[in-house]
Amino acid sequence: MLVRDLMTRDVKTLLAVDRLDVVDDLMRLGRIRHLPVVTADARVVGIVSQRDLFRAAVSSVLEFDRGAERDWFAKIPVATVMTTDVITIAPDAPIRAAVELMLARRIGCLPVVEDGRLVGLVGETDCLRHLAHVLAIYETRDALPELPG
Repeated sequence: MLVRDLMTRDVKTLLAVDRLDVVDDLMRLGRIRHLPVVTADARVVGIVSQRDLFRAAVSSVLEFDRGAERDWFAKIPVATVMTTDVITIAPDAPIRAAVELMLARRIGCLPVVEDGRLVGLVGETDCLRHLAHVLAIYETRDALPELPG
């Protein structure tokens, strides 16, 4: 199976000039943990994770209420917190290569890039969903009676 068979194609993205309040809204409402940062022509220039947003949320230290936190986030551009050394993968790469890369680099997702442009995103959840499917097939196979030789 290839990355293209598993990746999410409808990926929400950000621009480097977007503000963290937008990121916070997208992540909370969409239950999203990673947002690629792209240029106008869909070239990946960064990625923002929930962890990046948590680091920026000094609200817990300063004990901001939710409104004050949003005001604070509205002042911070995505470019200041995004990871710029983005590890990507091609859509024709095997799923196993994506999993091994995420494990080795200790990252939760990989932007899928073709001809330099974002075409999808493959993450831990996609891989776990696939693993569950494979395990179900394996368990079903084991439950079948053996055919006489």
